[in-house]
Amino acid sequence: MLPRTVTERHGAWRLILLALLLLISYLALSPAPPRGVDTGWDKLNHLLAFAALALAACFSTRASVIRIGASALGLLAYGGLIELLQSQLPPRQGEWADLLADALGIALGLAAAALLRRLSRPAA
Repeated sequence: MLPRTVTERHGAWRLILLALLLLISYLALSPAPPRGVDTGWDKLNHLLAFAALALAACFSTRASVIRIGASALGLLAYGGLIELLQSQLPPRQGEWADLLADALGIALGLAAAALLRRLSRPAA
């Protein structure tokens, strides 16, 4: 069982979310991102990045279906924006498959957040 405070420290999760957004934006939009933060497969990079974003977004506020849905849609729009911007950057290119990997990562992050919330609830 997880300590309840891990999932309730909304301010800390907001900072983590902001740091992830900044880092992922840099990695996605720089002409030559550092190789040390690469899994070796671009789609896995997208999946893991957006899973982390979704997890942080879920814990950055009190859980509600509307907030979680809005966060998921916002993250998907962010992924779409990255792909549009990459299509305009000379060494980069936007791909629909990347956006699909982003969506799968968001779903994975939401599932992980739901599981962690359930594990942090006190036993009845």
